Amino acid sequence: MSSPAVPFITAGLRPEFFSGASTRVVPRTILIFALSVLVIAGFALRVHHLASEGLSEDELNKLNAVSDYRAHGLTSANGEHPLLMKALLTVSVIGAERWNQTSLVAAHPDLNIPVEMSLRLPSPLFGAATAVLIFLIASELFGVEIGLLSAALWAFDPLTIGLNRIAKEDTFLVFFFLLAIFFWLRGQRVAESQPQRNPERYYWATAIALGAMMASKLIPILISIPVAYNYVFQNIPATRWVIGKKRFIKFFIILGITFVVLSPTILFPGTWKAIANFTSYRAMGHDSYEFMGRLYTHKFADWLSGQPWYFYVVLLATKLPVVSLAGFVGGIALLFRRKMGDGRYLLLMWLALWILTFVFPGGKFMRYVTSLMPLVLITSAIGIQFVARKFGRLCARLAGNDSVKVYARAVLPSLVILATFWSATKASPHYRLYVSSLTGGASKAGAYFPQDEFYDAYMQDALREIAKRAQPQAVVVSELETVSAYYAQRYNRADLVSLELSEPGTVSRLRVGDFLIDARGRTYLSNQAMLMRLRAASQPAFTVSVGTTPAADVYVLDEKSLAALHDKN
Repeated sequence: MSSPAVPFITAGLRPEFFSGASTRVVPRTILIFALSVLVIAGFALRVHHLASEGLSEDELNKLNAVSDYRAHGLTSANGEHPLLMKALLTVSVIGAERWNQTSLVAAHPDLNIPVEMSLRLPSPLFGAATAVLIFLIASELFGVEIGLLSAALWAFDPLTIGLNRIAKEDTFLVFFFLLAIFFWLRGQRVAESQPQRNPERYYWATAIALGAMMASKLIPILISIPVAYNYVFQNIPATRWVIGKKRFIKFFIILGITFVVLSPTILFPGTWKAIANFTSYRAMGHDSYEFMGRLYTHKFADWLSGQPWYFYVVLLATKLPVVSLAGFVGGIALLFRRKMGDGRYLLLMWLALWILTFVFPGGKFMRYVTSLMPLVLITSAIGIQFVARKFGRLCARLAGNDSVKVYARAVLPSLVILATFWSATKASPHYRLYVSSLTGGASKAGAYFPQDEFYDAYMQDALREIAKRAQPQAVVVSELETVSAYYAQRYNRADLVSLELSEPGTVSRLRVGDFLIDARGRTYLSNQAMLMRLRAASQPAFTVSVGTTPAADVYVLDEKSLAALHDKN
């Protein structure tokens, strides 16, 4: 597996399939320009109408944690999640508030940054910047053409954009994980091909990046991916990439110190209590998850009796544009061929360990696939580029001119990038609702993963309308009590009483004139019977849509609907 180093290819990993492109040095200026365009365009897509959707329950928890930090300093608020992301959100929210107080915003109110945008803004920033890391990793392993195509797919993929627009930890987890992988591969290159240099600084940089990853989200299994990749090479006599026991001990010490420095709240007893409540399901507010029109329990310990093992298979099949999906399927097959080079082992280890971690547990969410998407899109780029090179050779043979193949093989990747960009613009700004034409298109929006696809985006508009219609002291019942109360306060209706439908005793408190929000994706085993009776007995007063997709029916309760909720026939 050992061979001389070539530009953009890690030592010893040259894939024969792409050897022609791999050895060609691309001018740095062109690379910087191309990556800048991708990052800027990707960021623009990610921030477009970022405040058009109301805060989700998860995001409101983050906002409450930010408020708690500002009032009391570091605390264990939202302690089941590490601090780093919440620290970045705090900086963003404070910065936006100060911006909103400037004379420029006073003169131009349209420049005001809503809290929905300020809370979410760090995610699009890190998500867009991730394209650079994907380029660096993919080009290191498979060549610059694969690197650029992978970065473009990440920049414009609708699912990835949608996941990068929410204030959750997964985007930051992926950024620091990929940063660690980049340093790890650079250390491999130095160890294998530049014996006069010491690769240790890259090992310690990897440890620091992994510490930052853990300070973003506690998924320690991801640490095993670079470690397992290094292990693949240890039985090869010619390898120089040997870490050794002492350096690994130092590696994990650096990782741990970085984690504590970036997430010092881990030292608070309240944080450990929050983690214990989370892992024991005492903090879990709902008993099930709707997937493809059916309710499943979703505790991690439910294993294969919870949400189906094929959850993420369906997710990729429905959310990837058709060309990206086809490239991924073809690319997976190519990863098992030796001509792909030894870099394929990183992707295979990544895929195997990700499947063990996320596929078999019974609890699944759409956002968990964020940590798989770089692999998916790099693999898709491999499949697309493989076909493009075959097409280039065919065109050169038919034209009798070998120079034709350079231009011909650029056609397919260019079309794929344009098609992916077009899919993103069509889905904007509600990217999570995107469904590929292969699995139903826009008519199936919200049908497969409604809780994650809508992600409570409708609550802001629902409460705005309820605030106009509700009588004083009216009750608003939903499965999002805290979000309902937050937006009632926002619209100067602090008198409204927000309750949770699944909470015992809620139905007995309802009166004529109260409101009930029946939202897609918020039907649970605990409320399913009540909602089915209500839907059969009454008609909603109005419906809230996310874009053009109906998301929630709002009922004004009367005697008939109250009787249905109480099951009085």
